[in-house]
Amino acid sequence: MIQQAVMTRPGNIEFREVRMPVAQPDEVLIHVKRIGICGSDIHVWHGLHPYTSYPVVQGHEVSGLITEVGRDVKDQFTLGDKVVFLPQVTCGVCYPCRNGLENICDNLKVMGFQTGGAAQEFFAIQASKVLKLPNIVSLDQAALIEPISVGVHAVARAGGVEGKKVVVLGAGTVGNLLGQVAQASGARSLLITDISEYKLDKARQSGLMHAVNPHKVNLGEAIAAVFGPDRADVIFECVGAQETISDAIYSARKGSTIVVVGVYGARPEVDIGLVQDRELIVLGTLMYQKRDFERAIELVATGKMHLDGIVTHRFPFRKYPDAYHAIEQLDGENMKVMMEL
Repeated sequence: MIQQAVMTRPGNIEFREVRMPVAQPDEVLIHVKRIGICGSDIHVWHGLHPYTSYPVVQGHEVSGLITEVGRDVKDQFTLGDKVVFLPQVTCGVCYPCRNGLENICDNLKVMGFQTGGAAQEFFAIQASKVLKLPNIVSLDQAALIEPISVGVHAVARAGGVEGKKVVVLGAGTVGNLLGQVAQASGARSLLITDISEYKLDKARQSGLMHAVNPHKVNLGEAIAAVFGPDRADVIFECVGAQETISDAIYSARKGSTIVVVGVYGARPEVDIGLVQDRELIVLGTLMYQKRDFERAIELVATGKMHLDGIVTHRFPFRKYPDAYHAIEQLDGENMKVMMEL
């Protein structure tokens, strides 16, 4: 028997004993070692996630070790391999799936939300969703591959950022990591914003040196000071709030690109007239694809990501509820909270 964390209702997690999973012929069995908590998980904790019902087993930002390999799995995996996995469950038959857009599958389910996640000691999963990591990548770094991949995919949606001037609105974990991905992908210069001085300090520690608080300085003036009169080429909105999408549109240069990364809890008002008048390109981005995970692993393995300060708090698996209570008490002065097994 193994321990499994089950969120039975908002604000309540129970630990249950369940049978040890067995790897089916096309699966591998992972000994889970790290689970990251993200903003969407917090929405589930508060009962605010529109696409999650209870009970639910969370856990989608995960790293672990292979302990069993199904008989039909080719020999790309061996016991003890350090791995991560893509948490998307797709249908394979809809238009997006047939055209290489599995991340926006018409019937998409995400482990930890619409289907069971890996908040348990051992987790069996299809080998096709699993990626092996080089030994140089730590378990903590491995559990950050998922949010890094969000940034990789967003940069790809913008058509790349090499030689471009980039603004990132929001310096939380995703914004910070996206900014790092953009710099590692050849951005000419980068400005990141947040109303939290704590997160701005974290951004600077991560090598994102142009960091400003738009509640203390005029954003348009800050963008002009960093990039000159031609301002930014690409703006990534990583908050999911009315204020930041408005900032993105009003501070955008004519003909520039805005990529919407943040998840919105309420429907924002958008000045479409300004989008039309300035010929702005507004793009959505959702999650990632396998190639984004591969690129994220490459960036971490080659030392192009500064991750030492990203994991700010740790809790043992049996203290899962304490992690959520701590996040509430920290009131935004945290980055990634990590569960350890």
